[in-house]
Parts: sequence; structure tokens; C-alpha cells
Amino acid sequence: MAESEYGPLGRSGKRSGDPVWWDRGFLPHFESQDHIQHVCFHLVDSLPASAVQQMAEELKSVPPILRDAEREKRFHAYLDAGHGACWLRDPRVAEMVQGAFLFFQGARYELHEWCVMPNHVHVLFQPTNGWTMSKSVASWKAFTGRKISEWRIMTGRDTGAQGGPVWQREYYDRFIRDETHYENVVEYIREDPVKAGLVLRAEEWKFCSAGYGRG
Repeated sequence: MAESEYGPLGRSGKRSGDPVWWDRGFLPHFESQDHIQHVCFHLVDSLPASAVQQMAEELKSVPPILRDAEREKRFHAYLDAGHGACWLRDPRVAEMVQGAFLFFQGARYELHEWCVMPNHVHVLFQPTNGWTMSKSVASWKAFTGRKISEWRIMTGRDTGAQGGPVWQREYYDRFIRDETHYENVVEYIREDPVKAGLVLRAEEWKFCSAGYGRG
């Protein structure tokens, strides 16, 4: 199933709250309004296709029962290394992206945690009111992609054609299994800026749920 704009009913006729698995060959995706979702998407130059292909090839040697965990580990480790232009490092851009997450809080989803990193973002949320995980992600990427493209042109950072891609099409998501998993994901999202050496304490990074409204 390709990434699409889901409505109240999916293409298969299932209601949007019904669990659905789909993928494009590398990362699996899960749709359900009954689960809290951890989503991570990233800038187009932060995880090149060659790196994705290399990961896919290397994962073939990993036992299937361990493959998802290893894929997740490698995916996040590569992003945290800070590859690419890191346009989200600019405070104006980071604040705009954060604002996009907050805008439909309570209307399209319940927002639990988020973090805007220099080349990727994390969002922990639960879809509501007929909106699915993929539809919210598509909406965030479309809106912020346009704004970042405008910023790139205005600041002279647009090295390609006007309107070129901002976000990588592929993204990571994982539904929350239980309370322990939830707590681990919350800690991971909050501590990501600390682990990356951006701040000493999570509360000091104002483009995340831990530091939002501080400073």
C-alpha cells in the first residue's frame, strides 16, 4: 500500500481506526486509532537512499526475530550523527515545525511528546477524529516542507531547483505496546538533544515537549 491521504474510510473499506500494516520495502508502518504512535521523519539529505539500501542489505543477515529492533537502532543512530544540511538547526525553522505539531493538538490527535532535532523530528501522539497516523504525517510534511522551501530561497540556502524536496519520503513509526515501552520512548525523545550534545539537560532544548515554554 502506498503512502496516501486516508479519510474516515481507508482504501480497503476498513474504518480508519482498524489496525492496518503496510510498507514500501524498508520500514513497516502501522495504522490504528487505538494505539499511541512514535513517529520519526527526517530531512531529505539526512539519510540518503544509498544508506537505506546498505541498511536493508545488512539486515538480511540479522535473524528475523531481531530485525525490527536492529533496524530501529541503526535508523536512529544514523540520524543522530547529524548528516546533511540540518536546516532545522535554525531556531526560526525549528519553532515553525514545532508550531505545526501543536496546531491541531486536540482536533486531529492527542500530542504526548515531540522533539525537533537539527535533521529530524520525533512525535509521540495518538490519532483521533478519523485522522490516521499517515495522514497527520503527510499534513505536517506538506505544510512545513513549503515553509522550509520558502526559508531556503529567502536565505540563499536553496542549492537545488525551487520547490525541491525537503523531507525524505520514508519515515519510521512504531506503536506503543505497553506502559514500559511508553516510558522508554518518552525518555528517548526527551533525551535525544542531550545525547546529541546540543544541551546538557533536556529542559534546555526549547524545541521539544521537555523544554517548550521555557526560556
